[in-house]
Amino acid sequence: MINRLIDLALKNRFFVVVLYLGLAGWGWWALTSTPIDAIPDLSDNQVIVFTDWSGHSPQEVEDQVTYPLTTNLQGLAGVRVVRSQSAFGFSMIYVVFENNVDLYFARARVLERMSLVTKSLPTGVTPTLGPDATGVGHVFWYTVESPTHSLRELRTLQDWFIRYQLNSVPGVAEVASVGGHVQQYQVDVDPNRLRNYNLPLSAVVTAVRASNLNVGGNVLESNGAWLIVRGVGLITSVDDIKRIVVGGSNGVPIYIEQVANVQIGNAFRVASLVKGTQEAVGGVVVARTGVNTKDVIDAVKARIAQIAPGLPPGVTIVPFYDRSNLIEQAVGTLRTALIEEIALVTLAHVIFLMHFRSILIVTLPLPLAVLMSFLGMYYAGISSNIMSLAGIAIAIGVLVDAGIVVTENAFRFVEQRGVDPTDRRRIWETVRDSTRLVGRPVFFSMAIILLAFIPVFALTGQEGKLFHPLAFTKTFAVLAATVMAVTLVPVLCTLLLGGKFHREEANPVMRGLRAVYRPVLQGALAHRALTLTGAAILFTGALVLARGIGSEFMPPLNEGDLMFMPIADPSISLEENTTIAARQNAALMKFPEVAYVVAKVARFE
Repeated sequence: MINRLIDLALKNRFFVVVLYLGLAGWGWWALTSTPIDAIPDLSDNQVIVFTDWSGHSPQEVEDQVTYPLTTNLQGLAGVRVVRSQSAFGFSMIYVVFENNVDLYFARARVLERMSLVTKSLPTGVTPTLGPDATGVGHVFWYTVESPTHSLRELRTLQDWFIRYQLNSVPGVAEVASVGGHVQQYQVDVDPNRLRNYNLPLSAVVTAVRASNLNVGGNVLESNGAWLIVRGVGLITSVDDIKRIVVGGSNGVPIYIEQVANVQIGNAFRVASLVKGTQEAVGGVVVARTGVNTKDVIDAVKARIAQIAPGLPPGVTIVPFYDRSNLIEQAVGTLRTALIEEIALVTLAHVIFLMHFRSILIVTLPLPLAVLMSFLGMYYAGISSNIMSLAGIAIAIGVLVDAGIVVTENAFRFVEQRGVDPTDRRRIWETVRDSTRLVGRPVFFSMAIILLAFIPVFALTGQEGKLFHPLAFTKTFAVLAATVMAVTLVPVLCTLLLGGKFHREEANPVMRGLRAVYRPVLQGALAHRALTLTGAAILFTGALVLARGIGSEFMPPLNEGDLMFMPIADPSISLEENTTIAARQNAALMKFPEVAYVVAKVARFE
């Protein structure tokens, strides 16, 4: 079969060249279209259900919100486990599905079940789904800074302008706000005044709630035109609240301002953001599952530059975490490895074969194999990350082996048979014979390399998610190189082999290596027991040293950012935690290597 494939390729050289040119273009398209991220996604296939019930204790939240939701969500199709967390004023439920379940199918099933469970929850409690993102979706963090605006003004700007602008960027699942103070209309009721007017507190609550709405009154026809009649009652200022009627006494209306003090204040908050030693307002951009993270970050940066002129004077958006830097480093590693490998292959051919044209025969399939590997990654749904790119980088050394064997064998056949380079028919026949000789050994040796990765494909859980991209990309690259070794490489040999061929004995490097290797080989064969003993000692020493190397689940990433996660007592107030975070930031900033420190206290809002 291998010989028939070789003959078929050599008899249709034009078709083979055109085919691989088409595959190269297709692979380049896949390279630019494959999602790019820094690290593989190790998080579970999960849907998060968030429920806010302000002011209630964790036990009440657990009994009346978390427990009913958890028990009803456990029976969904494809659910592996349901985890829950109850805290003061909110509930978090993690519905973990099997890895083969589509995320949006899972979200639809959860949403369908939630519509039934909501009826059994306390009045006013509405569970919501978390963003369609994963645990590695936090790709861009920023702060909103201004020397002239208060934290409340910056938070208002973040919540009502910046957040919505960035949320409209394609690929963004959510933009969460943190830090600062949320503006709030506050009605501080005076009990003594209520007693004087003989009014209950519920009357104030009902009056404010009923007055904050617009009502429609149909239309009024006048002079051949329809005039829309409506009652405008939405609250837009403190004065609007002050003039709300609570009740009456002897035909005289009683207003809110007569029984309460109305002002604009800060809402109760559960989180803060500290940059350096000062509080700040910020946000985090969460990327949607399966998108190209680099494109999303670039689009977010472009949108920030677009809205910057529309911000109030002195207000700036300052990023403090940008994953695109790590992504560029990971891609740069592959680029550097590929260039270095091509340079080494070229140098090896120059030294050992001393034939320029044969260099192209071996180096051209190398980028082709990489492009075809990206083609497999795109259709297998594998993103370009540090592990998948590492698979290609590891395979680069193997990719050239088959091509070198086929090319060198063809080179030696032409040299030993004394074939005239101008006789292209004779060159074609010689290349066919030489490739047939090594075609089967090359093909099956590469197949053995592929089979060596079968145990990696058997990994499950987080280990499988971490190493599967590496195994897949190396398999794609090696498989492409194997096929090209018996199709494209022989065709390139028939087209590029020519010029002057040097005998192996005429190469001074080969003569020197032979002079060193021959006595070493003869000595090893003459003292077989000593040779085997030395090999056993080296192997044993390697095993002993391997035990002291240590191990890590994830490879170390020199990202330039460090995460410091202190844990405080749950009973400490937010303000005290914020003060502690500012002190920690001040201590960390004393190191000369530290550019800035940003601390997030508690959770996003």
